[in-house]
Amino acid sequence: MTDWASSGVVALTGRPDGTPLVPPGRAASQARELSARIAALTAGTAAPVRLDGAELLAERAAFTGHSRRGRTSAGGACRLLQTADGWAAVSCARPDDPALLGALIGTELTGDPWPGVAAWLGAHSGAELAERATLLGLAAGPVSAGVPTRLRPSQMPMEPRPVDGLLVVDFSALWAGPLCAHLLGLAGARVVKVETPTRPDGARRGHPGFYRLLHAGHESVVLDPGTASGRRALAALVAAADIVIEASRPRALARFGLDAHAAVAAGATWISITAAGRGSDRVGFGDDVAAAAGLVAREPDGTPLFCGDAIADPLTGLTAAALALTAPADGSGVLHDVAMTDVVAATLDDEPPGPATAARPTGRGWTVETADGCVPVAEPRRREPAGDAPRMGEHTTEVLRGLGIPAP
Repeated sequence: MTDWASSGVVALTGRPDGTPLVPPGRAASQARELSARIAALTAGTAAPVRLDGAELLAERAAFTGHSRRGRTSAGGACRLLQTADGWAAVSCARPDDPALLGALIGTELTGDPWPGVAAWLGAHSGAELAERATLLGLAAGPVSAGVPTRLRPSQMPMEPRPVDGLLVVDFSALWAGPLCAHLLGLAGARVVKVETPTRPDGARRGHPGFYRLLHAGHESVVLDPGTASGRRALAALVAAADIVIEASRPRALARFGLDAHAAVAAGATWISITAAGRGSDRVGFGDDVAAAAGLVAREPDGTPLFCGDAIADPLTGLTAAALALTAPADGSGVLHDVAMTDVVAATLDDEPPGPATAARPTGRGWTVETADGCVPVAEPRRREPAGDAPRMGEHTTEVLRGLGIPAP
C-alpha cells in the first residue's frame, strides 16, 4: 500500500468529488520491481537506467493535468457502463470510434455517443459486447472479477545483454511500446521510430511535453506499406534491427510484408505488444484493458472506478523493456508475446478485491493508513524531456542511406 500511495496513482483513483482510493493488487510494487530489474540489467554499462517504476504509472497525468474522474477515465476517452449482467469498459478514443460504436448498437450516432451506448449495454450481456467489439475492432469488453494470472516467460534460458549501440526499430504508438523504446534508448540503444503516411502515432495529438519525453533522441522514419518499394524498405529495416517493437495484430503486420517468426529466426528480439496476445483479435487501450483484467477500484456497493491513467500502458512498457534487456543464452532470436491483459492480471491478488480502502484528508492533503503508519498520497510527478522529439519522417533518407537500404 505504501508503493501505491507514493506512485501518484491513488490521487488519480476515485470519484472527482470524493476521497482518493487505493487500487487492488500490487501493480505499483510490480512496477518498482521491474524498474529495479532494469537498473540491475543496465548496471555497469555506459548508460545505467535508474527510474522509479511506480512513478512512471502516473507520469502522463503530471503533463496533462488529468485527475480522477470515477467511472470516466482520467483522459476522458473510456467509460465504465452497466451491462445486463455486470459492468463493461468502452473506449471512444479514435476518430472512427463513434462510427464503430454506432455499428455496435445498430444505430447511427450523432453528437454524444454515450447515452445510446449505455442504453444498448443495459440490455445486452458482457459476452455479447466482447464478441461484437472483437468483430468490429472496438476497444471494449466486460470488467473482470479480477482473477490473477501468471505471465508466460520464454522457455529459453535468458541472459542479460547490453543494448548500447543496438538498433531498435519501433513500430508501436501511444504509450506502452514507446515507453519500452524510451527505456532502451536511455540504456544506449539507437531507436528508429517508424510510422506510415496515413497512420501517424496518435500520441502526436496528445500533450507535446509527454510526447517529447518518450521520443527525444530517437530518429523518425516514414514508409508507405501500400507501395512495393515501401514494403521492401520496411523489410530491410526489420532485417537490420536487433530489437523490433510493435503493437499490431499479426495479420496487420502480414499486410505490411513483415514476418515476426522470420525475423526471430534471423536472430532478432521481437517484442509484440497486444491487448490479449497474438492469438487474439481483441483491440484494447490502457484504460479498458486494465478494467477488463480486473484492475478497478470498487465502491462499497461494487460500482467499479478507474484506477490511475491508462495504467496497463506503462506497466506493459516496463515489462517489455525488462524482457528486451535479455536475450537467449545461445545467441538466437526470441519472440516475446506481451499481452497487456496478462501483465495487469498478474499484479492482482489471489482473493477477489473488496471495496477499495479510502484515503483520509489531513491539513496538508491526503494520507493512507499502512502498516508503517500514515503515508502521504503523492501527486503524479514528471521527468523533464531531454530534448526535442523528431518531426515525422525527419530522418527517413538519412536512416535508409546509412543502413544501405534503397529509398522507396
